[in-house]
Amino acid sequence: MGKLFGTDGIRGKANEYPIIPETAVAVGRAVASFFKKERGVSGIIIGKDTRISGYMLEYALVSGICSMGVDAYLAGVLPTPGVAFLTASTDAVAGIVISASHNPFYDNGIKIFKENGFKLSDKEEEKIERLVLGNETILASKQIRDTGNVYKADDAEEIYCAFLKTVIMRDNPFKGIKIVIDCSNGATYRVAPKLFADLGANVESISINPDGKNINDNCGSQHPENLSKKVVEKGADIGLAFDGDGDRLIVVDEKGNILTGDQMIFICATAMKQKGELKNNLVVSTVMSNIGLKLALKDIGVEHIAADVGDRYVTEKMISSKAVLGGEESGHMIFLNHHTTGDGLLAAIKLIEAVKTGSKPVSELGKSMTVFPQVFVNIKVKSKPDIRSVPVIRKTIKSVETSLGKRGRVLVRYSGTQPLCRIMVEGQSMDETGMYCKQIADIVKKELGV
Repeated sequence: MGKLFGTDGIRGKANEYPIIPETAVAVGRAVASFFKKERGVSGIIIGKDTRISGYMLEYALVSGICSMGVDAYLAGVLPTPGVAFLTASTDAVAGIVISASHNPFYDNGIKIFKENGFKLSDKEEEKIERLVLGNETILASKQIRDTGNVYKADDAEEIYCAFLKTVIMRDNPFKGIKIVIDCSNGATYRVAPKLFADLGANVESISINPDGKNINDNCGSQHPENLSKKVVEKGADIGLAFDGDGDRLIVVDEKGNILTGDQMIFICATAMKQKGELKNNLVVSTVMSNIGLKLALKDIGVEHIAADVGDRYVTEKMISSKAVLGGEESGHMIFLNHHTTGDGLLAAIKLIEAVKTGSKPVSELGKSMTVFPQVFVNIKVKSKPDIRSVPVIRKTIKSVETSLGKRGRVLVRYSGTQPLCRIMVEGQSMDETGMYCKQIADIVKKELGV
């Protein structure tokens, strides 16, 4: 069946690793067992997005947690980074989020945060996975008579919102700015409109009527087309689209153009450097970032480090390199001088602050980084040998890299969960990029294809 954990928590795709109540009970027991203090009271904070299955899984998790003698604090519907903040700023031993992020409503999953608000390491995931799949916690729970209690954290949203306001310590900092917000019918549907209105902006909100099934349904960060139209229609200065659990952001400029995650990172890096806030003149993103980001950062004297794909790996690389800004092309942005994890609302605040610092429309700031054309191809393979061990593939990749020089890039890697070889080529023109990508894909298919 493979690993229980995916790159962002315990998998919950309906057709892959369905999170049924029995699994959630086991996860609750395992997390409680792993993080429980030897002495004193232990508590775990639980938040969720708006999926119809959220209540079912919440109750199941609570059953598992309390059966181990640990208390459960229910934060209700709250963005994932809100749970991370509450976990780090209270005496909680862990935080759990019930969400499948940007996936459809019928998927669901479980994300886990340590007491310091950071995600689990690979080793910690493996230990918890063994507890989930074994019977150790079942036997232990049978010996416990003093079960945990359940409390409602009714002020969770208010506390999280107050924290976000401390990021920009001025009254009405966004006065005069017109914003359209797409909350994806997800976890930000209450907090985002209120937050930006409190910061002084003129706010128009869409996708704020969750019914349990319309989360991410043709809206939010994965489908910003409606937001783009609304921004132009309303004459807004900027559009903000969040995903279902609120940890990623997609931005639309005043002309309706959709910015990439790399462009957002560059805009923030430029503003932070100008204000002396970019520690070590360093930015971390993933190997999937557009080469245009690296070149644009170099032009302003900022170093770029590439991490493996996944916001957790970006965070780990940021900590080891002492960087304060990092993110992914997908819209995850991490500001380690403020928070422990990617936060769409925090990213939106910092981006609008950067726009004010730049004193230019969002469309002009977006143009400050050239986005190189990228072409992606997935080839189904029968085996996954080291790419460098296949001479003809290695030779083809080397030839393309030589032809592209410093104005292009090749990335060939295997999927971690599927029998696929993923090929990505960047170049100065779409025709050139497509030609080179096809050239490599044809060789990979011939040598390794099914």
